Amino acid sequence: MSRVTNIVPGLAVADLKHEWILSLCLIIAIAAVIAPLLLMMGLKYGTIQTLRERLVEDPAYREIRPLQTQEYTQSWFQKLKSDAAVGFLLPTILPASSIIQVLRPADSKRLLLDLIPTAAEDPLLIMNKIPIPADNEAVLTLAAAEQLGIQLGDNLNVRATRSRKGKAEYGEMTLRIVGILPAAASVLPRIYTALNLVMDVERFKEGMAVSSRGWKGKLPVPYASYDGVLVLTPSPLPPILRNAVLIESGLADIEETKHTLELLGNELAESWSAYILSVPRGTITHASYKAVKRKLRGRGSVVLPFVKPFELQIKGQKFNTIGLSLSTRQAELLHTQASPWGGIKRQRQGEDLLQMLLPAAIMNNFAHNVEVTYTGKQTLSFPVKVIKNSHEQLIIPLELAAILRTSNSRLVEFSIQNNNFHMQQAGFRGFRLYAKSIDDVPALSRSLERQGIPVNAETDSIERIQILERGLTQLFWLIAVLGIGGGIAVLIASLYASVERKRKELAMLRLIGLSRRDLFSFPVYEGIILAGAGITMALTGYYVLAAIINQVFADEMGLGEQICSLPLSYVAQAVIITLLVAFFSAFLAAWKATLIEPAEAIREE
Repeated sequence: MSRVTNIVPGLAVADLKHEWILSLCLIIAIAAVIAPLLLMMGLKYGTIQTLRERLVEDPAYREIRPLQTQEYTQSWFQKLKSDAAVGFLLPTILPASSIIQVLRPADSKRLLLDLIPTAAEDPLLIMNKIPIPADNEAVLTLAAAEQLGIQLGDNLNVRATRSRKGKAEYGEMTLRIVGILPAAASVLPRIYTALNLVMDVERFKEGMAVSSRGWKGKLPVPYASYDGVLVLTPSPLPPILRNAVLIESGLADIEETKHTLELLGNELAESWSAYILSVPRGTITHASYKAVKRKLRGRGSVVLPFVKPFELQIKGQKFNTIGLSLSTRQAELLHTQASPWGGIKRQRQGEDLLQMLLPAAIMNNFAHNVEVTYTGKQTLSFPVKVIKNSHEQLIIPLELAAILRTSNSRLVEFSIQNNNFHMQQAGFRGFRLYAKSIDDVPALSRSLERQGIPVNAETDSIERIQILERGLTQLFWLIAVLGIGGGIAVLIASLYASVERKRKELAMLRLIGLSRRDLFSFPVYEGIILAGAGITMALTGYYVLAAIINQVFADEMGLGEQICSLPLSYVAQAVIITLLVAFFSAFLAAWKATLIEPAEAIREE
């Protein structure tokens, strides 16, 4: 850069000083445009940021709660956890299994508390500066701590309870209290512990042993699930008796039928009547069957729970299967054959359970013992003893069919060592979910509801803030465009008029050696200097007014909150935008300056 070119910024400064009144007016005009925009942006940012921080500081606004209990697989949790919108996800157990007894030290009275799992990065604990409890530790809500008379650092005796064969059994342990959540976090009496303890409590309540905690138990046997109850009677049931049976058993529907082949393996005699009792979209328990049987006692009726025919697979072949257990007396009444394994038992196990009647036509195709496969919630394979059958259908004990029916909704496994079926742990029936930010809550809630999972979240409060933020942003840019447009017009007109006024002087500069490029930069330097001074004055005015506004509303703000504030990144953007606007606004005047010829100075002389 030549020495002549180096003097252009100095000439621009000297010219602005020479016309200091006009320069000052332009600086004030620029500041008058920018300062209100800065103040409006500060109010918008400070107000929205205060509202957002209040929501963010309360984890309840990021929490998404399921509204109903249903089973969730491990793969479902893994898929949801990979979502970028998810900040914290933890499975929970059945609500009934999460109730635990807690000993109150003052009077040794036991209270019932809701057991909630927690883990690392739990927002509820982190935001309240509570440490994450280890396996032998716990965190109480303030309501629970007050009920128990417990303080931080105390030990707490907890007890999981269950009833087996009419006898109460307990699993006890001691937990150290490492934190107490404030009332703002939860008003319910709850105890937060590690997930593995919560799972152990559920396992114990389901009858299983938890050896790591010294809690004894056995593998629970699957309960029987039926699709309905079949009532076979030598004479039609009066309507009054039908209603009485429904009321007594708790069932919902009773329907007369003549088609019993698919349930009994043979048709019913024409003189007999058949009724099917059921509940909509549900299963029947053994207790309901017993209630129907008691109500019809003495009428010569045959009452049988049933499972709808299903498919079993043997050596790759699929067979339609009936579950049936008929006693000798029942078979005589129905004029059919009794089951080799006898009538219905509440619990049938081992070899007595694992039997099968194969049609004679295919009997020779199989050995006396075969491996059978059933596909329910998961695939079950188990051995059965084959018995010759005069029926055309494959028949198994009703008790076995009821266990397979249960495996459609609960995890059931077959133990080769015990030669019996066992229930697996119920699995995850809920979740604790926190979105990464409050902005992610509405979309995440809608995503879960599209999966058929109804949830509850503070979407209304969050969306109101988002709507307010969008509205204020649009209003700001509308005013900003008008203000900036006016400022550009003023700056262009001023610089252009300045060049016109100083044509003689600029021509003289050309005559003494300044190039067209030097003259081009002259109004550009002036525009940038004016804009720099204007943004400096605007920022000064903004900070003074922001301090006054924050002081006025200080009593209504929390600690560290400001109703008017701008981050440094916004200030830097305002400075850069102002200088760029000034730079491009000076182009017309700069172009006009390049058209001035040195001869104009001579002609003027």
